[in-house]
Amino acid sequence: MAFGAEELRVLRRALAAALHPVPLADEEVRQCLRLADSVDEAAREAGRLRTFLFADLARYRAALPGAAAGYLELLQDALATGYDPRPEDLAALRTLRGTPAGAAVLRRCQSLAEESVRARLASRTPAAPVAAPARVRLHALPGGRAADEQKPKPAPAPKPAQDPQPKPPPVPKPSEVFPPRRKPVPPPEQLAAG
Repeated sequence: MAFGAEELRVLRRALAAALHPVPLADEEVRQCLRLADSVDEAAREAGRLRTFLFADLARYRAALPGAAAGYLELLQDALATGYDPRPEDLAALRTLRGTPAGAAVLRRCQSLAEESVRARLASRTPAAPVAAPARVRLHALPGGRAADEQKPKPAPAPKPAQDPQPKPPPVPKPSEVFPPRRKPVPPPEQLAAG
């Protein structure tokens, strides 16, 4: 976006007023508003042109290999506007790498795609660890643990010496795991009352 001499004069006055607030004349305010409207319209037009360019690029890509020259030219225009090559662009360029122009654009697009992936990964990685805030000293409430600390404590009992080698856990006997089978007892015979 380029500004003319009059637009630059208005922009300079607007920036000066923003840095050092002074009352502006009504005409100067109107000029600033017109300049802001012109900049907004230029930004909207640039967006429309980018949308048209990207749609045109997709049409040329779909018409490959017959539209190779037009596709390469449009892709270079799109790259100049900040377009990130998509996977379908890289696939299309691989089919065109037999030509010097296709190979050159493919190298450029692969480089841009790698930079884009690295930038996305860098934005996803967690930031460097932040130092923990200084800990605040906690104070005990009366009647809590502080009250226990005021009482005299008995001397701790000596600990028994530990074995240098721990004992293995007791293994159950087979008779404990599998109790012996008992012979089934036949049911008592009922005598018939006669």
